[in-house]
Amino acid sequence: MSNRNPRVLGAVLLMAVALVAVLVTPAFMAMREPDLIVPGEGVTDIVMLSKYFPALKGTPADTEVYIMEGAEPGGTTLVLGGTHGNEPGGYMSAILLIENARVEKGRLMVIPFAMKSSFTHSDPGEGAPQRFTITTPGGDRTFKYGSRAVNPVHSWPDPEVYVHYPSGSRLSGEETRNLNRSFPGKATGSFAERVAYGISELIRQENVDLSIDLHEAMPEYPNINVIVAHQNALGLAAMAQVRMMMNGMQIALSPSPVLFRGLTHREWGDHTNTLAVLMEAPNITIGRLRAQTDVASILEGKDPFYEWGARLNRLFVPFDAKGWPLEVRVARHLTGIYQLSEALSMMKPNSAVKIRVPSYADIAQNGIGAYLNSPE
Repeated sequence: MSNRNPRVLGAVLLMAVALVAVLVTPAFMAMREPDLIVPGEGVTDIVMLSKYFPALKGTPADTEVYIMEGAEPGGTTLVLGGTHGNEPGGYMSAILLIENARVEKGRLMVIPFAMKSSFTHSDPGEGAPQRFTITTPGGDRTFKYGSRAVNPVHSWPDPEVYVHYPSGSRLSGEETRNLNRSFPGKATGSFAERVAYGISELIRQENVDLSIDLHEAMPEYPNINVIVAHQNALGLAAMAQVRMMMNGMQIALSPSPVLFRGLTHREWGDHTNTLAVLMEAPNITIGRLRAQTDVASILEGKDPFYEWGARLNRLFVPFDAKGWPLEVRVARHLTGIYQLSEALSMMKPNSAVKIRVPSYADIAQNGIGAYLNSPE
């Protein structure tokens, strides 16, 4: 064998690596571009989270807060979407609020991309698409499908063990990049803890009466199609649950576990004066039984393996050929937000927040695109 062959082979490999890098770089960098949001007429102000925690200013942790204030004074409700970037039911519900909601009394604050960093990358090995497209009357709108965790570029390396502040609870090291294990947050902590601290500061400084965190869960997860509430918010959540079930929507109610630390519904309720709740809807794309994750599975929520799992009674939600489409998950979340706000208005009139949002039936029938504003 010629002595030159190893050098030639090395050069060829380097050229191949360079070619792959050239081909994938545009898609990689595109994940850093923000998704378009077209605020509706109800939006009265937009501020950054760094208003409440200035240390976030100019960092990838800073994120937009959309404010809708009614003509009549009342209380304040906060809605969080995008805590996890691979749970589109949560952040698409927040976007529909921003583009459609009308506030008649009080104030609604919405953070659509709570953990903005998680939208700049996708989970390795999951094979998920980076984006999905929704058709609207005014043109197509494209949204990112991100990760559950902070981008490692922004938070590295993971410790072997994550120790939650201030409880001292110990979890897997990778949970240090999970925003929903990082509350109430820490001003000098990890990337996720600093974001959590900023959100907790918003709640404290704005005297938020009700805080709602929107999530999705795998169909084999027991805590699903549920409102999870801190003990101080159980009465309010129960009233909303009853009203939703009276309108034909099956939804459970679960108290926030006292020993499971770092979650919004636990730490907001313990460390601020807000009434803290979290909502979960089914999402097959983060489950373990699924087939290939593609745009269709994100939008349609259909999967033959989950139909099989349902026949074996291994799931905690009904599952058939209709699946769990994105519009149904968003419709459930928006209905929950409306009913929680109505319950707050009845139980605490001085903290009332009266909002108008598209109904469950309208969203489920017409799809999400009908309620997204024109990209123009």
